Amino acid sequence: MGSKLLLLTTFIACMFALSFKSDKKKKIVFFGDSITQAAVNKGGYIDVLQNMLQQKGVDQQFELNGAGISGNKVYDLYLRMEADVLDKKPDVVVIWIGVNDVWHKSSSGTGTDFDKFGKFYDAVVKKIQKQGAKVIIVTPAAIGEKNDFSNTQDGDLNSYSAWMRKYAAMNQLGLVDLRKIFHEYSVANNPNNDAKGILTTDGVHLNEKGNALVAEEMWKAISQ
Repeated sequence: MGSKLLLLTTFIACMFALSFKSDKKKKIVFFGDSITQAAVNKGGYIDVLQNMLQQKGVDQQFELNGAGISGNKVYDLYLRMEADVLDKKPDVVVIWIGVNDVWHKSSSGTGTDFDKFGKFYDAVVKKIQKQGAKVIIVTPAAIGEKNDFSNTQDGDLNSYSAWMRKYAAMNQLGLVDLRKIFHEYSVANNPNNDAKGILTTDGVHLNEKGNALVAEEMWKAISQ
């Protein structure tokens, strides 16, 4: 009789522990630049994603947090990650950076050289992983939406994105390849080869369709 009571007590304790665990929301932090800063506003990709979670009936399973600052490059993320990310004790960190690292090289001379980009990126990822959070990396989507690779920064964006794909594979990280996804979308939906107005308002920042597409891709990544 004593052994049966012990087994019953153990079973109840396990069920209680599982119940408590399932009630805990998975905390997601989206870490990036102005695209992510705007994402928490109405119609932004984080806002759209939150609405998607509600429609799917899983909004109580996730807590979405935006940590984007306009103009940020990868070394800015490294400098502010303690207060803006790690102190929040996230379960998952989605890193979307790279546009300004490329764009600002020509626009203001303050971008990030290719070799330095990789070193800073690795340092950011390693520090997040050391705290126990899962990392999902996102390739920079676009600086101009022409689909024939004639946008001024296409060469650098392709190089940085190729490095990120390889880095994600080598380190078994989640990957949202927006560079590839945006290009394929433009090929299919931009017959006039316009530089903006397809998924962005200005070639970089997301319009309504862009926010919807990014939210869907983010959902695919965090739901795995």
